[in-house]
Amino acid sequence: MDKQMLAMLVCPHCQGKLKYDRERGELKCYFDGLAYPVEDEIPVMLAERARHMDADEKLAKTRSGAGEARDDAK
Repeated sequence: MDKQMLAMLVCPHCQGKLKYDRERGELKCYFDGLAYPVEDEIPVMLAERARHMDADEKLAKTRSGAGEARDDAK
């Protein structure tokens, strides 16, 4: 997915930052717990097409996000 386009996209529900999950082909909003599908390199930013992430999936980002912040500080 194009990095410039990704930088411009925000969650249509809360206008928060999205994280691209290449493995699952989704743009994820960890604040709202929604995952928007990306089909043929095109983000589908429709609430009715979004998947609700489970609690474990949202917590996994929190744990990995803390590690990423520490890595950036080095």
